[in-house]
Amino acid sequence: MGYPINNNFLEQLNLKTEDGRFNYLAYLLADNNEISIKVATYSTTDSYDLIESEEYGYCCLIKSAKNIINKFNQINKTFTKITYEDRKEVKLFDSIAVKEAITNALVHNAWEREYPPKFEIFSDHISISSTGGLPRNFTEEDFLNGFSAPRYPELMRVFKDLDLVEQLGTGIIRILKAYDKSVYEFYPNFIRVNFKFDYPEREINKLNILTDNNMSNIQIEIINLMKQDKYITQDELAKNIGVSRSTIARQIKILLEREKIRRSGSTKSGYWEII
Repeated sequence: MGYPINNNFLEQLNLKTEDGRFNYLAYLLADNNEISIKVATYSTTDSYDLIESEEYGYCCLIKSAKNIINKFNQINKTFTKITYEDRKEVKLFDSIAVKEAITNALVHNAWEREYPPKFEIFSDHISISSTGGLPRNFTEEDFLNGFSAPRYPELMRVFKDLDLVEQLGTGIIRILKAYDKSVYEFYPNFIRVNFKFDYPEREINKLNILTDNNMSNIQIEIINLMKQDKYITQDELAKNIGVSRSTIARQIKILLEREKIRRSGSTKSGYWEII
């Protein structure tokens, strides 16, 4: 970013204690640490069926932030919405708002409690939770109006210098430009923000089918792809849906057990049948 690094940068960023040892902020920003930060993906609207849990921690908090932001950008599909007046492309969710929520969770988390933020992807929404609740003497109204009191001003400064956050408090304002205040949930020791997916009508119908048949979103996608190509492989399914092959294998096993699909012929030359 063009900032010169000299012998005083540790002191300038307040990364050392008075007796010259590295402090906890330095630990958070170190290339290697013992802090686990996970992104969990579920096939349903709740945490019943975990299909993937990816690790983004054990490294510098800046690197974790960038990798989590990239992960959420990857799942942000583009859909075509057809209205009476026009046809337009829309994203699953507002990427700017979600980026702000990710960085807010990492910067404002009560790290001294050693509970990392939680990032969850459900079939119909994203949920981002951080530890610590509202800042001391803050009301919900103060928070939602963009007033800010960062727990770690030095951490906020680093994130700001690296263009990961804007000015203090603007993250909340950016989120509330795209979403209603109801996206926030406040608890004594936690804050959670939920982003509903902006599904077009056909996708909503697919979700309704999903619920009616007690099938997950990923299982619906597997069946739709099998309908298009009965010879499709598990590797091809994984690539098309954007999940790991082990996830596909696990979901196919469920579909076979529930008699939603069956395999005809040999493993190599056989094909899928939709029951």
